[in-house]
Amino acid sequence: MPRLPHTAWRNIASRRRLLIIAGPCVIESEALCLHIARSLKRACGAIGANYVFKASYDKANRTSSASFRGPGLGAGLDTLATIRERVGVPVLTDIHSEDEAAAAGKVVDILQIPAFLCRQTDLIRAAVATGRVVNIKKGQFLAPDDMVQVVAKARGFGGTRLLLTERGTTFGYHNLVADMRSIPILRRTGCPVIFDATHSVQLPGGGGDRSSGQREFAPVLAKAAVAAGADGVFLETHPDPAKALSDGPNMIPLAQVPALLRTLAALFELCHA
Repeated sequence: MPRLPHTAWRNIASRRRLLIIAGPCVIESEALCLHIARSLKRACGAIGANYVFKASYDKANRTSSASFRGPGLGAGLDTLATIRERVGVPVLTDIHSEDEAAAAGKVVDILQIPAFLCRQTDLIRAAVATGRVVNIKKGQFLAPDDMVQVVAKARGFGGTRLLLTERGTTFGYHNLVADMRSIPILRRTGCPVIFDATHSVQLPGGGGDRSSGQREFAPVLAKAAVAAGADGVFLETHPDPAKALSDGPNMIPLAQVPALLRTLAALFELCHA
């Protein structure tokens, strides 16, 4: 399967179909990733949504150095390549350096710039240079209109296929707030706007040596974001979040995702008519 052909990108950029970017926080095993990807492909197919599988090969921003980070670049990219080929869906992963951008760009369809790195000029340049779609997460420390300059930077390097993702803003200690005004503000850039429902309910450092979260509010915020005009939703899921190796407290149980997607699709159709 060729990496996200331009026809598929036009389908995403047209904003006529809901885009779902979803998968586990981190690659725990190939078998788990295949199970989740197949389940989500079926669920998205049932509602007519575009689906992109996501998972990280390295969680470089863990609270504790003892926390599980993932299989690493080489093994992780092998797993993502397997997902693309066996499940037949585009894949996304986050990158943290210029070297990683070059390597991941040979395998995945969408490169993601993490929120804390969204202003890193060299990283954006390297991601754009791969020719892949680039998803830039808005930093927790930025106002939504600050992303105008980030987009200008990416476009200045030749980036034409860009997504922007809102993932909440730092609000006091161990808390984030998702301001829905951000959605229409980000859309002024002309980029499709994605809402990260699960990281927006994260409580950074709230668990002492790890982050905590309030997963019960992720569906609430996802629905609010689609109603506010979001073109897609990013969410992390796991068959048993309590046993997940990263971000379990804010991940949505896999069994609950199809019902949520049906609601999101109905809202998308109503609000994007």
